Amino acid sequence: MLRTLSRSALPRTVLRPLALATALAFGAAAMTANAQTVPAPISSNGTLLSVSAHAEVQRVPDIAHLSTGVVTRAADAKAAMQANAEQMNKVVAAIHGAGIAERDVQTSGVNLNPQYNYADNQPPTITGYEARNTVDVTVRDIGKLGGIMDVLVGVGANQIHGPSFEVDDKESAYDEARRGAIEKAQARAAMYAKTLGMKVRRIVSISEGNGGFSPPVPMMAMARMEKAGADTSISPGENTLSVDLDVVFELGR
Repeated sequence: MLRTLSRSALPRTVLRPLALATALAFGAAAMTANAQTVPAPISSNGTLLSVSAHAEVQRVPDIAHLSTGVVTRAADAKAAMQANAEQMNKVVAAIHGAGIAERDVQTSGVNLNPQYNYADNQPPTITGYEARNTVDVTVRDIGKLGGIMDVLVGVGANQIHGPSFEVDDKESAYDEARRGAIEKAQARAAMYAKTLGMKVRRIVSISEGNGGFSPPVPMMAMARMEKAGADTSISPGENTLSVDLDVVFELGR
């Protein structure tokens, strides 16, 4: 009659090979997983060369940002806010009337502050209230920017800050700078290798640092007074976008 042995009843000589096989299987799997994360080894006779390269490209900005709004004052807070709301509604309507999309207009701040009178040896007293409402506006046709600013002033905006400029398609500009930086790094590595009587075998790693862009020198929009009805003069200039790369090469004989 056959009997079924429980696991605890199995001989030790059977359990040990099973445990060993299991351990070997897990060990092999772990070694395989680790091997996938280990970088390719450097040749024993190879030399590592680290090169830094910087490249820039220039683009004419095609987007402008400005903030505009209304400041009103009144004897009491409610009157200051009401007057501000009425005037600000005209400003926002003018912004949309100039062809600015809803997504390109964002309220950046609504503020109400008391106004004080300070006298010697006397506590400050409230003389009235000041209300402010400001919106950030993105203009995607820079050619219309000067005219839009003049329209805003014409409907009652008494606060305008900016403009600042940016390039809409920054990634293509950065890609051009990246190509320029890697070409500089390769040329520099080839020079070092030739000087040392060696050859560039391969690129070991590439690291992109913080590049960025440099906006044009800020300028205030000046109204040209010599010609009635002339738009405010705007000069967007050029933006500089840059990329920094650190590239490690392997050199060899």
